[in-house]
Amino acid sequence: MSIEVRNASLPDKEVIASFQEEMALETEGLRLDAVQIRAGIVAVFQDKSKGRYFVAENDGEIIASLLITFEWSDWRNAWVYWIQSVFVKKSFRRQGVYRKMYAHIKALALADKSVGGIRLYVDKTNTNAQKTYSQLGMNGAHYQVFEWMKDF
Repeated sequence: MSIEVRNASLPDKEVIASFQEEMALETEGLRLDAVQIRAGIVAVFQDKSKGRYFVAENDGEIIASLLITFEWSDWRNAWVYWIQSVFVKKSFRRQGVYRKMYAHIKALALADKSVGGIRLYVDKTNTNAQKTYSQLGMNGAHYQVFEWMKDF
C-alpha cells in the first residue's frame, strides 16, 4: 500500500460528502441531509478561514479524509488546529492511514510558527480511535468537550 496525503480540492467534494454521510450513520445513527453536507463542504473550499480538507489516496483512490479548523488560543498567542470529520474507509482501517494523515498535519503545524498545537474530539465509546490517538502522543487529560447544537 502506498498512501499519499494531499490537500483536497473541490472535485473531491462528492467523496468527502459520502464519507461524512457514512460516518454519521456509523457513529451516531444519523442520516445527514445530502444537500446541506455538500453545501457545508463547498463553503470550506470557498472560504479558507473555515478550514482545510485533506485526503489520503492509495493508488489514486481516495481512502480517507479529514478537516482541520482553526481556533485562536490567547494563552499561546497561536492557532490550534482542530482535526474533525475524520473518516477512513473500513477496508483500510488499522493500516496506518490516519497515522500518515496525522503526521502530515503535525508537520504543517511544526513548520508554521503561528500554530501552537493540534486538538480533536472523539466519541467516548470509540476506544479504537482513542488508542490510536494515544499512540501518536496525543492525550485527553485536560478537557472534556461540552456542546449545544441546534437541530437541523
